Amino acid sequence: MAETAYIPRLRVQYDKEIRTKLTEKFGYTNPMQVPSLDKVVVNMGVGEAVNDRKKVELAANDLALISGQKAIVTYSRKAIATYKLREGQAIGCKVTLRKVRMYEFIDRLVNVALPRVRDFRGLNPKSFDGRGNYSLGLKEHIVFPEIDYDKSGDSWGMDITVCTTTSDDEQARALLTAFNFPFRQ
Repeated sequence: MAETAYIPRLRVQYDKEIRTKLTEKFGYTNPMQVPSLDKVVVNMGVGEAVNDRKKVELAANDLALISGQKAIVTYSRKAIATYKLREGQAIGCKVTLRKVRMYEFIDRLVNVALPRVRDFRGLNPKSFDGRGNYSLGLKEHIVFPEIDYDKSGDSWGMDITVCTTTSDDEQARALLTAFNFPFRQ
């Protein structure tokens, strides 16, 4: 008996609707020209880790819960005396999501986490880097439903970078808008 592979809801939407919409809008001749999502990088900087090492481990565990993938601990490259930071000290964690996990994460980000952000007025449409990648920051990681607010004593911010296969901001904006990213007008 053959198992059917799980295909995320957003991937099906991309294949059925978004791809044709973008082809009509930009007039692509080759189906490989149509921009798609490449990867999502989620980064958490834990400033309190200078005084308490366990904070990075707690942040890495929370990030693993949010992303569904084990987080990598990041270390400082050089010492900065004013921040009491030594070279090689654990200061954060990150995770790179691709394929199924990436689509699932973006689905939860857009439909669950962003609406739970306090005083949310939409994403900044100017946060593209000029090469088709979009970055956004969240002040609290507890907006994700996987994190139990009562058990998580600390609240850390996170940076989320969505990388696309296009090198043009206009095409990347059209792609992310089709995925229902709530950009400000």
